[in-house]
Amino acid sequence: MSSTPPLAQLLLLGQGRDLLSERGVSCTGELPAASDPTLVARAEAAKAALGDRVLILGHHYQRDEVIQFADITGDSFKLAQAAAAQSSAEYIIFCGVHFMAESADILTGPHQKVILPDLAAGCSMADMATAAQVDQCWKDLEALGIASQTVPVTYMNSSAAIKSFTGAHGGTICTSSNAEKSLRWAFNKAEKVLFLPDQHLGRNTAVKDLGLSLDDCVVWNPWKPQGGLTAEEIRAAKMILWRGHCSVHGRFTRQSIDDFRTRIPEVKIIVHPECQHEVVTAADEVGSTERIIRVVSESAPGTQWAVGTELNLVGRLAADNPDKSVYFLDRTVCYCSTMNRIDLPHLVWALESLVSGQVVNEIKVDAETARYSKLALEQMLAL
Repeated sequence: MSSTPPLAQLLLLGQGRDLLSERGVSCTGELPAASDPTLVARAEAAKAALGDRVLILGHHYQRDEVIQFADITGDSFKLAQAAAAQSSAEYIIFCGVHFMAESADILTGPHQKVILPDLAAGCSMADMATAAQVDQCWKDLEALGIASQTVPVTYMNSSAAIKSFTGAHGGTICTSSNAEKSLRWAFNKAEKVLFLPDQHLGRNTAVKDLGLSLDDCVVWNPWKPQGGLTAEEIRAAKMILWRGHCSVHGRFTRQSIDDFRTRIPEVKIIVHPECQHEVVTAADEVGSTERIIRVVSESAPGTQWAVGTELNLVGRLAADNPDKSVYFLDRTVCYCSTMNRIDLPHLVWALESLVSGQVVNEIKVDAETARYSKLALEQMLAL
């Protein structure tokens, strides 16, 4: 008998509010109890009262209880673009994490207000690169005479401050789906790329898609002088990878893939490019969240998939594709714990606050940061 818990069992483990989602410290009002049986009706009533004034965006990794109220679902940049396109919406409730709401604020108009139901919904990867650390890294590269040969490429999963740094230094933002195109653009401009903040996406794209070698990549550790690297190592490198990672995708291992292939020889493995390099090289398919959904959904009936990405999404894939067998690649529960802070009580609180005329948890990026961040985002759009 397989030791991997059934997907339905894993999903049920996540239903206890206190198990994976702490109460955010950002709620200044009375948060409804998670056990309140009227929560769904309250959310429906508040959303109906606001009408076209409100747009609810739901990231793919969100809980089903939240996704059911989303007007648009997608990955982080798709949702930010959707927010920008819906210029008539006065309020945009972003059911995601902090950096996503920041991007939406940068791309939307001044008449629109972006709201994050729980300000404690952050991103551990985005937090692995602070503005001070990145500024010091650039100063070190300048001291070595390398900065002028380097273009920063920053993953969408980053703070507005890091996006602003990227725009100010002539770089671009990328997503997991257009990282290859962004890196090719950067290497046409310069000899080196400083890739922030996810080392795995940078390494996998450089090696798998651009044909660079692992030796062309070095990892910059912001906690060590000069990134823990020698001047010779930095000068020889083509990719300077920031020492950051996704706490969810970094958990998947080559052993997990080997175990699945032993138990189910015909299984197909599909993983996100934020996974470790050895996981990506052992998988059958690699792709962004949107691509994972498309590949699994368009596969033949009876196909068996082990999916290496966030558990809420894998559960939704399994439910939406009953003619296939969809498994979670890891043996243990692997939710995005910060994304899971956005729950139905927080959504109800945010909606009902708007109905009463109170804007809560507004995400506002300062004008200077927004200006350079938008440059980097627009460069990505231009690609």
